[in-house]
Order: sequence, then C-alpha cells, then structure tokens
Amino acid sequence: MPFMTDGKRSYSKELRWEKESKPQRVKERAQRNAARSLLKKEGVVKKGDGKDVDHKTPISTGGSNKRNNLRAVAASSNRSVVRNKDGSLKR
Repeated sequence: MPFMTDGKRSYSKELRWEKESKPQRVKERAQRNAARSLLKKEGVVKKGDGKDVDHKTPISTGGSNKRNNLRAVAASSNRSVVRNKDGSLKR
C-alpha cells in the first residue's frame, strides 16, 4: 500500500491524496457510504457481517443509489470482479 509506514496504514494521508488528486473518487466513495447507510437502516446489512452493498449498475458507469439498484452480497463475490486500471468494470 502506498500510504503505509511501519506496517500501519495512514488513512489521513490517503484521504488527503484522494481529495487533492481525485475529487471524483471522493464523490463516489460518499455515494457508496450513503448506499450502505440506506441498507443498514433497512436492516439488510450490519457492521462486520461480511456483506458488501453492491450496485447492480456501478457508480463508475453511471449507476445511482436508488434502492432498486442496490443489493447486499457476500464481500468475496463482490470484490472478485475483474476491473480495468481506472477501477471501472471490465466488460
């Protein structure tokens, strides 16, 4: 990881880098956090349950945070998607 010192991740450096160099990433992360919060309020996901909130149509390709675009899936299946270098889904 690029923002590690002495084996510990520096979240403040990582966040500062994202805000300065990739403002779009900050916006997308806020959308992902809002989606998780929505499903958390409904009781679909909980902290530490091993589930990810998946966007059927990804944010990176124009998806939204509407409820019909969200689903809870196992983290292992959600993170195993092949992606391009810019982070978008490989089609």
